[in-house]
Order: sequence, then C-alpha cells, then structure tokens
Amino acid sequence: MSSSATFLLLTFSAVALIVVAKSDRTMPVEMEENELVSLLNSINKPAVTSFQTEHGDILDCIDINKQLAFDHPLLKNHTIQLRPRNIPKWTINNSSSKNGGSMPFRQDGISCPFGTVIVKRTTHEDLILSQRLKSTGSKYSTYVTSKDKNIYLTGFHFAMAEYGHKNYGAKVNLSIWEPKVSPTQFSSASMLIAGGSKEQFQSIRAGWIADGFIKTGCYNTLCPGFVQVSKRVPLGILLEPVSIYDGHQSEVGIVIYKDVITGNWWLFVHDEMVGYWPNSLFTKSGLGHGAGLVSYGGEVYSPVNEKSPGMGSGHFPAEGYTKAAYVNGFEVVCNYDSIFSEPSFPVMMFANTPKCYRVMPGRGQLRVWFDSLFYGGPGGCV
Repeated sequence: MSSSATFLLLTFSAVALIVVAKSDRTMPVEMEENELVSLLNSINKPAVTSFQTEHGDILDCIDINKQLAFDHPLLKNHTIQLRPRNIPKWTINNSSSKNGGSMPFRQDGISCPFGTVIVKRTTHEDLILSQRLKSTGSKYSTYVTSKDKNIYLTGFHFAMAEYGHKNYGAKVNLSIWEPKVSPTQFSSASMLIAGGSKEQFQSIRAGWIADGFIKTGCYNTLCPGFVQVSKRVPLGILLEPVSIYDGHQSEVGIVIYKDVITGNWWLFVHDEMVGYWPNSLFTKSGLGHGAGLVSYGGEVYSPVNEKSPGMGSGHFPAEGYTKAAYVNGFEVVCNYDSIFSEPSFPVMMFANTPKCYRVMPGRGQLRVWFDSLFYGGPGGCV
C-alpha cells in the first residue's frame, strides 16, 4: 500500500443535468503537453499574489470576479453573494465536541487581500492523476441510499447514516484520519445533501478524502460551479494534523445549508464562510427547493482485483472513541427557517459490507455522543 494524504474535499454531482459534470472539462488520461498547458491556463486564473505552503502547494489570490466558477454557462451573469442573507446559529466549536477547536487546514500568515479569494493552483500532476482517479469510478454522481440497489456498486463500500426526509441543510463534525490506500483507491468521510429522483438527482458534498495520488486534491476545483468567497480557506488543501489511534483526535466541522432569501447552498468549514453553490445550478425537482436526503459517514473504493483499503481509522467502530472514526454533532434544518436542531425523524445506519466495515451509534455520557456514530474497518474485501 502506498502512502496517502488527507485533503479537504468538495464535490457537486448530478445526473442528466449540465452542471459541473459538463463534458468540456473532461480529458483523456494521456494528454499532449500543449493540451495540458492550454487547460491549465484556462483553469488557473491570473494571481494578484501567491503563497507557497510547506508542502510545496501554491495558493493563489485571484480576483473574486474572475474565479473558475464563472466559466460555467449558467453563471455568466451571476452576481456574487459575499455572505448569506441569513446566517443561522449553530455551534461547531463548543465544549460538547472534544476537539472542536482544532483548525487543521488554516495556513498561518496566509490571507488574501480585499477583493480576492484563495485557491489552490492546479498542476500538471493534478490534472492527470485526478482524471485517473475518476476513471476508477470516483465520480460521486450515484444515488447513494440504503433503500437503493445501487448501494452494491462494484468496488464501493459504505458505512454511513442517512436522514431521508425533507431538509434545508445539516451540520456534522468529522474526525480526520489518514488511511493507507493504493494509487487506484480512495477512502473518505463526508456529508452529502441530495434531492430529486434518479432521473433528476442532484447532490452536494463536503468532507475529506485520502487517495494514493498525494496531490490530487479537491475534485471540484477542476470544474466550475462553486463560488468561493473565503480569503483564508482554499479547497483541496492538506488537512493536518490527523487523528492518532488511542491519542489526540482531530476533526473538521462541516455546515451546508440553503439561504432562505437567495436559495444558494452555503458551505461553512468550522466558522469560516468558504462559499456557495448558486441556486441557478439546481432544478426545482433537484435541490432547487430543498433536499430529501442527508447522508454522512465513510466511503471507500477499490478496483475488483485489489483488496479494499481501510476506512476511517482502519478499526471497527466497537473500539470507540480515540480508536474508531466518528461523526458527531449532527443537526438538520427541518423547516425553511434556517434553525439547526435535532432531526425530526430517526437516522438510519447501514453498512453494505459488514465483514470489512461497520457503523454503530455513539455511546457516552456527553449528550453529543448520543447523536453520533462510530464507523470504519480494516478493509480487505474484494
């Protein structure tokens, strides 16, 4: 198994819709040098200033009005929303979460000037390796639910919870791990919000992913659709420190909710307004009028000729806190009022390959652990 790295993940998927999956950003695995240069010039917008991280990544500060999102045909005349019209109250960094104060992604001393946003510069390697990962099946465009036969997709394994009722957003805290994967595998933890039928299905997702490409980064950065507003938190950056087995635990707080005034779906990471998916990208039967599903937990992919990788910490959930991966602090917006609260209906948990990965409710004295789950496993399935 090769070494891996854990990145901040953001995806936007749809079926039968021209959103970010539009084919003009698709490329073959092998590309001529001039094609790579042309595509990179299209993706990487001119920088006002740049920073280099200790890991060698280049972070560019680009004009907020010239970001990649506006290459999308539905956003040509989009007016940027700098902040939500309504910001609901929630608590991610509070005492009920043991590690809520952890900020494993903020780059000390790096903040872009006024009128710009921060993005990770895409490289030749990013383009080629990201396409190879996608070719293995990591497209994040499949309707994933425990009630659907598609849960048994070849090579995919899940240990998740789902809230299958009307909602306008949700929040979770995800513990961060660094499972080892091969160059053709991935292992991730995320929260997905989705709506619509199989024919008109739309989803948005945020979390972290470990893959064998080391610098693949965030998949959505290679295609337009998400409008970045943050000057401090770029997508696709390395998350560290990661959690240690039987030691310190690190986590990332994710909030996705629908602005009741504009209809845009906003993403917060901890308390940072990162950006939003514009409402114009969604159909009425998809996410245009809210969602019908929230799912959260772990997912892995491996080709049929390889044993599947570890999920989360690589240990089964029965081992509990500090040893198994967890998700806690789950709350949902049940009504169009942007108030986060306990879910109105039960949350259903499922694992499609229980001999390799499992999921179970959290247990503990703190109230937050009664609304949580532990998940994961060592893998080894084919």
